[in-house]
This record gives sequence, C-alpha cells and structure tokens, in this order.
Amino acid sequence: MDKFIVSARKYRPQNFSTVVGQAHITTTLKNAITNNQLAHAFLFCGPRGVGKTTCARILAKTINCENRTDDGEACNTCNSCVSFDAGSSLNIHELDAASNNSVDDIRNLVEQVRFAPQAGKYKVYIVDEVHMLSSSAFNAFLKTLEEPPPYAIFILATTEKHKILPTILSRCQIFDFKRITNNDTIEHLQEICDKEKIQAEKAALHVIAQKSEGCLRDALSILDKIVSFSNGQLTYSNTLEHLNILDEDYYFKMLDHMQQEHLSDAMLLYDEINRKGFEGDTLLEGYSEFVRNLLVSKDAKAAILLEVADDFRQKYLQAAQQISTGWLISALNLLNESEINYKQARNKRLHVELAIIKLCYLMQAVELANDEGTVSKKKIVDAARPVAFRSIQKIRLKETAVTELAEPTDKKTSAAKLIIEEPGPQFEKKVEQQAGPTVEEPKRSLGSLDAIRKKVTAQNKANGFEVKELTTEALKGCWDAFIKKLKAKKNHSAVTNFKMAELRIMDNNSIEIITGNNIQQKFIEQERAELVDDLQQYFCNRQLTYTVVIIENEDNQTTAERTLSSREQYLKIIEEYPLVKELKDRLRLELDY
Repeated sequence: MDKFIVSARKYRPQNFSTVVGQAHITTTLKNAITNNQLAHAFLFCGPRGVGKTTCARILAKTINCENRTDDGEACNTCNSCVSFDAGSSLNIHELDAASNNSVDDIRNLVEQVRFAPQAGKYKVYIVDEVHMLSSSAFNAFLKTLEEPPPYAIFILATTEKHKILPTILSRCQIFDFKRITNNDTIEHLQEICDKEKIQAEKAALHVIAQKSEGCLRDALSILDKIVSFSNGQLTYSNTLEHLNILDEDYYFKMLDHMQQEHLSDAMLLYDEINRKGFEGDTLLEGYSEFVRNLLVSKDAKAAILLEVADDFRQKYLQAAQQISTGWLISALNLLNESEINYKQARNKRLHVELAIIKLCYLMQAVELANDEGTVSKKKIVDAARPVAFRSIQKIRLKETAVTELAEPTDKKTSAAKLIIEEPGPQFEKKVEQQAGPTVEEPKRSLGSLDAIRKKVTAQNKANGFEVKELTTEALKGCWDAFIKKLKAKKNHSAVTNFKMAELRIMDNNSIEIITGNNIQQKFIEQERAELVDDLQQYFCNRQLTYTVVIIENEDNQTTAERTLSSREQYLKIIEEYPLVKELKDRLRLELDY
C-alpha cells in the first residue's frame, strides 16, 4: 500500500509555469534568469499559502539547472534538478527563522556563505518566516546581506513585511505575492480532481475556494478532507455539511419571509437553522454576505464583484431587482451592528431573534426618497409634532400676609418670598430676573398690608403663639439644632457647609446667611424649605425669612504654586547647600537643564 501524500505536497509546483495565480512574479523571475540580471537578495512577502516558499525553491533549482529551456524553466532531468527534487542538493540551504532566530544561528549561516559551491554556479539560502528573527540577528545579517560573495543568493520569505527592519528591506529586491482568486483556485482544484479521478461538482469547488479565502494550501487541505468524508464523491450538499456552511437556499427563504413580513415563518426558519447546529453569529455573518451580494447585483457594472457559484448567479440577479436599494442598505447596517454586539450579548439567541424582528418590519420603518437625484433614507412618522413644553403659570400674590425682601445691590443673593393663607402656610419661590422686561404686579396700598400683618399677629396671640425676639444667641441655638438634625440624617456635606456659614440679623423678620462660595450657597439652598419651617416654628414667626449672600474672601483663596524648572530647582538647591555646587565643579559635571 502506497503511503498517502497530501495534495499540497503531492501537487506542489515544480516549474514557474505551474505556479497558480502569481504570473506577475514568475514572469519577472524568468526574465531575470534569461537576461542574467539576478539580484543577490530577494524578499518574498504576502499572505499564507500563496506560493512564496514554492517560488523560492523553483528559483533556486532553475538558476543551478544545467540545461535550462529557452523560456527560463528548469529541465528537471539534469543532475542538479534531480538532486534538488530528491532533497540531496548541497547548493540549497533552508533555514526556518521561526525556530532558529538567534544571533548564533545567523552566525552559523554566515560562516557557511564563505565556502564556494562544489557543483553548480550558485549557493542559495532560503530563510523562511524571516520576520521572526531578533533585532540582534538582523543586525548580524546586515553586512553579509549587503555584500555577499558572487555565488551566494539569499531568498527571504515572510507573511509580515512590516516587522522587518528598513535596513533589511533596502538591501533586497521585494516581490509582493497576492491572494489567489476564486477562479484560479477552482481551476486548479478541477485539474487535481481530474488527475485523481474524483467526481466533483463545480458549486462544491466554489464553496471550497470561498472558504480558503485566497490560500491555495488551505483549499487543497479542505479538498482532501471532503474527499475522505464523501468517499470520492464531491457534491455541493456534503461540502456544506462538512464545512458547517449554511445553504444559500436558507437565505433566499429568509429574505422572502422578511419581504412579506411573515415574522412567525422567519422565526421558525431560524429555529430550524439553530437545531441543525449553526450558531447565531454564523447566520448573521452569512446573511450579511448574502445581502451584500444582492446589493452588488443591483448594478450590472458591479455584478463582476459577485463571487458565487454559477448556479446561483442568475437567482441573485433576479432577486436583486425585486428589492429596493434602501432596504438592502438599512439591512446591512442593522446586521453589521448585530454582528458587532453579538459577543457582548448574554442571551445570544434572543439577540439574533431581535435582529430578525427588526428586519421583518424594516419595510414599515424606512422609505426611500429620491431627493434631487440623491438617495436618502427617511423614517416614516404620522406627522411632525412640536416639542411639548410645560406651561408655566404666572405667580400672583394673594390677599394674604406677604413678606417682602429687600434685594441688596452689591451682593449675590438668592431671595425667597413667604406667602401665608388662611388655612395654613404655603411657600412659593420667586426666581430673580437679572435683566429684561419685568412683569408688573398689581398695586396694593401699604395700609392694606399693615392691616393684614396686624390681623395675623392678633390671630397668633389668640392661639397662644407669642413671637420670640430674634437675637444672636437664639438664632445660634436654632442653627445648631438644625445642624444636629442634618447629622442625624448623615448629610455630612451639608453639615460642613452649614458650620462654615455666618449669620447676620437684618431686622425682626429677616436673616442674612453669608457664604464664601457658590458651592456652599447651593448646599444651604437645598435645605431651604426645611430650614425656613424650623426657623418660623422656633421663633413663632411666620414672616421670618432668610437671604443667602456670597462674599468671597480673597485672603482664603489659594493660588496654585508654579512648578519650578530644572534650572530653578538647581539654583534653589545650591543657594541652600553651596557644597553641591562645589561637588559639581570638582567632578566637572554637566547638567541638562
């Protein structure tokens, strides 16, 4: 029984003409060999599995071939080519920089470069994954890479060009390998299937090419797995089953349910997909690509970007003409957000179901408007409605006892008015207006106000409430009692600000509370209602009010200290410690100010 060899090794190209999808590289190398214009150092960079190491080996074999063809290919029959294919050639040295990335490994390589080849013209050194070399290894390699012996050629291969030092890049001739297209991959896979006598559907090969994402080695590995799984019968269905890919028929069914707004059918279809073992992110990702293909199919010019099997191409083109561009753009945006937030969602299934619900009713939420030739997206609403503002009623003074506050002109004040009605006290705040038109209040004679005051005073005496005299000691006692009440509520911030405030008696019915800043004023104003109530009950005076005044104390304002520069710090140190300067002079130190 012959030993099985994977297709990636069995069908590795042996000539430039058999390299897949890199014609711009192979043509350049063949012309350089034919015209004898070979560089001494090459850098092959590009994605994985696109033929970098393969081209390096073909180049090494071709330049030492004894009977090259006219188009610059190796003959594969001479002693040099045969020994190379057998792996016994002494003129080709391969180094894996991923596991040999130290300075000593590069030094050993440099030591070998000194010896001329035993047979053939060139000694070729292939360094794979060269970006894995350490910085010191790169530096040890610089001189030899810049001026090697005439018989030495270096070929460096890497997948991460940005990690290589610029000094290395400037010494090499750089070749950028590109991803292999789906068509090239499909043609190569079909050739291998024909050689291996494997029956393969073109749709199945297209799925493998899409899954490999431009990496031919991955495509060949997938082909080997599916051939073993299906026993030589490569069909579209078993390829989807093996690669865990959703059939595009599911996407067309889902699209039909969403266009008809059949939410229950769409949810049942997602449940069927979920029971088959497909995760929610697989559906979101696949449906996003499906909607993208539909959007591409809307325009005949962009239809070349449609990378699907030929069996589905016409189906995409027909479906795209029946769906509006606005729906496709909005659906892509919604699906993109759902994909981004999928990992953060705790209930993954609910997250996907919410996306399906939004897509089902997307036709109702978005309409497409053609505005002067440009396409714009608008939300459908019943009618434009203004913002509802709460109506503010005017404050009118009632025919009851009213206390009036004098507004100081040279201080910041926050004033309040106390309105007393017959059944009981009621308090209202009046907002000061600094500028602008004022609302005229109804004129009242002073005689009527005096009569009201006398009436209220007489009523208080009749009820046994004698108005206490407003003194500094009594006011201090009431203030301390209120602070204790705040402590019991554990309102420590207010307690601190109340302790810092100063009290001043203006007359028998008004108090002035002096604060040092706006913050202290705000803490006191927050307790206004309760504080006014306590003061009036303590002094049995319903006319008693207070005003908060801010007087900033310039002496207490702290100014930020300026940070000294290095020179200023040094001058300050030597001013206090002269020996530091003497030490500096003796040691002849130079300071970097």
